[in-house]
Amino acid sequence: MSIPVFLLWLVSIPIAIHALPAPRGTLINCGSSEDVTVGDLKYITDQGLIKVGNTTTIKTANVLPALATLRFFPDESARKYCYVLPAIKGSKYLVRSTYYYGGFDGGKQPPVFDQIIDATRWSLVNTTEDYANGLASYYEIVVAAQSKVLTVCLGRNNHTGKSSPFISVLEVMSLEASVYRPVDFDKYMLHTVARQSFGFPKELISFPDDEFNRFWLPFNDSNPDVQCQSNITSSNFWNMPPAKALSSATTTSRGQKLQIQWPAVSLPSSNYYISLYFQDNRNPSPYSWRVFSVWVNGEAFYSKLNATAKGVAVYATEWPLSGQTQITLIPEEGMPVGPVINAGEVMQVLPIGRRTLTMDVVAMEDLARSLDHPPSDWHGDPCLPPQNSWTGVTCSEAKNFARVVTLNLTGRGLSGSLFPSLSNLTALNHLWLPDNKLSGPIPDMSAMKVLETLHLENNQLQGGIPKSLGTLPKIREIYLQNNKLDGQIPDNLKNRQGVDIRLTPGNNLGQSKNNAAQ
Repeated sequence: MSIPVFLLWLVSIPIAIHALPAPRGTLINCGSSEDVTVGDLKYITDQGLIKVGNTTTIKTANVLPALATLRFFPDESARKYCYVLPAIKGSKYLVRSTYYYGGFDGGKQPPVFDQIIDATRWSLVNTTEDYANGLASYYEIVVAAQSKVLTVCLGRNNHTGKSSPFISVLEVMSLEASVYRPVDFDKYMLHTVARQSFGFPKELISFPDDEFNRFWLPFNDSNPDVQCQSNITSSNFWNMPPAKALSSATTTSRGQKLQIQWPAVSLPSSNYYISLYFQDNRNPSPYSWRVFSVWVNGEAFYSKLNATAKGVAVYATEWPLSGQTQITLIPEEGMPVGPVINAGEVMQVLPIGRRTLTMDVVAMEDLARSLDHPPSDWHGDPCLPPQNSWTGVTCSEAKNFARVVTLNLTGRGLSGSLFPSLSNLTALNHLWLPDNKLSGPIPDMSAMKVLETLHLENNQLQGGIPKSLGTLPKIREIYLQNNKLDGQIPDNLKNRQGVDIRLTPGNNLGQSKNNAAQ
């Protein structure tokens, strides 16, 4: 979806004389060094919400303030770049990302890359056509937070090449519990395809008319338009559409079918959430109602709908669509007026992908915090999507939850220490952290029952060798040479058969009175 990028767009954003309450959420002006205001909306900087990337200013004249800067990510070694945003577990959020290329990298064609939310690939970002037409592109998704944070990431893919993914604006709006129910947000996300207001030509409708700052774009075709004579009450609808979005409608003559090809784009074969809004446009009276049936692509969607001046909405949570979509409204016999439609929303139902086991996520996040300058893509889900896992991390393909099975950060110049919760990576087969500058003790690893190889050589680790290493049933390689370890070699390790153990050169084993670590 697209929006204009120039200052003229400001006419569509109400500039109130009196202060209005801010929308519920976070509006982020990516790459900016200072907050900016667009109409009634204040966009904050992204400082503190992301730790990677570079910033720049777009050279296009008269561009919207929120699109004048961007953050881009030139590090080709990283697999993803993540914003980490505070959230309330279980709450629903509308996430909107906006992109305006502006030739920031000196090129003529925008980079192509993926969007990822938590562990699930959300969509491909390809803004080439919109940019060629002088437009910015935006993408929306509705998702429930699975934890106390929501991660929104840009991921490299096969189309990205040596180009740099980028982002201009990121908005995260908190939604009421009723909005878009009864979708099971533990299993699905909703990717916005179209949200439009029908009837007379009008500008983009958003905040403050829509308290969640959703975008309602105008839709017009060759059918007649009518102006509604009364306003609906937004709170009477589950999805809380703004009254302005239903202020006009598309209709047809008495006794005629109303046919609309909408959305205007051809849709991939999938299930979709569809919500349609209707209101009788006449002055409220005992006669201001009309009855008709709603059909979608020749299938009955809702029969004998009674559209009154108070308004009504009908929806389907998983309706199959493919290609072009035609909505047909068929009036009941004897109706004095034709059918009418005021607004609609179509959202693709996206299954939430697998997640990494929480215990593994916590252990990896602890490790990331205990290291100085870990790999730049160590944010978001450690394992998923598979092509965007953390650098150095390999994971299992288990059906329900992904598990970390290999951690290899050989020779990356890492400093810091090994956090004790490392031992919670109970599916780990291979732990390779040699040729770094790690210090501190080796943690207890007794819970790592499937660990086969342990390479910690050529670091600055201190303290004793844990006795737990001698109890690991599948261990076959233990490389600890060239550290600063001291104390005695545990007997259960000294007498272990079939294990390649390398403790020298380096270390001061057998020369300290301190007992070995447990």
